Amino acid sequence: MKRVWIVLAALLLIPAWTQAAPVRIGSKQFTESVILGEVARLAARQAGVQAVHQRELGGTAILWSALQHGDIDAYPEYTGTLTHELLQQVPPDAGIPTLRAALKPLGLGITDSLGFNDTYAIGMREDRAAQLGIQRLSDLAAHPELRFGFSNEFMARSDGWPGLRQRYGLPQMQVRGLDHALAYRALASGAVDAIDLYSTDAEIPYYHLRTLDDDRHYFPHYDAVYLYRLDLAQRSPAFIDVLNKLAGRIDADAMRQMNAMVKLHGEKETAVAADFLGVQPDSDGAGLWARLWQRTLEHLRLVCVSLLAAVCIAIPLGVFAAHAKRLGQLVMALSGVLQTIPSLAMFVFMIPFFGIGTWPAIAALFLYSLLPIVRNTYTGLAGIPPDLRESAAALGLPRGVRLRRVELPMAMRSILAGVKTAAVINVGTATLGALIGAGGYGQPIVTGIRLDDTGLILEGAIPAACMALVVQGLFEGVERWLTPRGMRLEARQ
Repeated sequence: MKRVWIVLAALLLIPAWTQAAPVRIGSKQFTESVILGEVARLAARQAGVQAVHQRELGGTAILWSALQHGDIDAYPEYTGTLTHELLQQVPPDAGIPTLRAALKPLGLGITDSLGFNDTYAIGMREDRAAQLGIQRLSDLAAHPELRFGFSNEFMARSDGWPGLRQRYGLPQMQVRGLDHALAYRALASGAVDAIDLYSTDAEIPYYHLRTLDDDRHYFPHYDAVYLYRLDLAQRSPAFIDVLNKLAGRIDADAMRQMNAMVKLHGEKETAVAADFLGVQPDSDGAGLWARLWQRTLEHLRLVCVSLLAAVCIAIPLGVFAAHAKRLGQLVMALSGVLQTIPSLAMFVFMIPFFGIGTWPAIAALFLYSLLPIVRNTYTGLAGIPPDLRESAAALGLPRGVRLRRVELPMAMRSILAGVKTAAVINVGTATLGALIGAGGYGQPIVTGIRLDDTGLILEGAIPAACMALVVQGLFEGVERWLTPRGMRLEARQ
């Protein structure tokens, strides 16, 4: 057991920490937020402030929670999101001074507007809108047959679909949630008739979309700002100066052009942000093989630490379940309930306890690993013939010795099969860790989906599949090695 904990500690110490903690900048899972995160990081570098950018950490709720709990120090946000989602006690038309006063008791600060309003809008293909004579949002009420495809966050936001439907009395029933980047492709292919837009999206002119007039003035202003922790005034006051100097520097055309350079022309966010600031870009990641090596280490850390912890807990639980029948059924039932929780929900549930990054991902993967190991340990022990148990007892062997020398070796194949199943599941599920800043093979997958880049998606998907095959092969070899020779011959016959 001592060796197991030593291995756990070593795996957690794989990354190297710098001597001085840098300022941590977060960004949401869409291109504009990532670009603004890079603008802040490069501007900080230019001012001599050490900063790191944790990209694509998920949606508003995750970034807001991370900022409040100190997992990140700053991230780009929008005033409309603050008034309608995060600070609902403030008036809907509150200006930045009001927002600043409301944020201060939370230990948070806000810059002035960066210079553009990235409001929500609803868009249709120009030819489809012209065919139906739709110019305004109120015109949609006359077409209940239309199919809407809205981003998942827009579907649930108070300033999103629920309020929009009520304000305009929209009767449409075919409304589905989609990833924002994929929604454009669905609209272009005719799979949906209307989607939600950000007014600075580069795809609007690219896909020849008509932005419907918000004739009842439903959507508020979404002035882009940076939120930051007020304790930076002591830790890094120069960084707050950097953020404040960015206010008013980015107009809507400049932001739209930067989005287009990334989404439509394949430029790196770092290069685009550096060009805007007039500075030299730094390294935006290493080459393919270096990236694969880094992602492999991150993915292995997630899988191995969670699996080793699960083995240490699940095997004793399985032994307990096999020997304490009534309580054992409760253990099995609780393990089964954990397995029914959707993977992404499990990762998000861990954030309040562990913040963002590696630890919540490990905790979620640990919980998912329990059921296969507990179940197979229970099944292996319960399947031992009663006469063998009686023979071992008749020899006068103490209960602990019988467990170690007779029962566990006989149940070893079943236990290892459970560990193997948990390991293979963990390799695939760990890709979701990228959504909360844990890295791994999920990072290129998430970025590839956002940028509609099949190559990036495959950069994460293929190694993950290969790792799952390798893990399965390794466990089959270990299973053969640990299974007594006589039992292997018996299995062959």
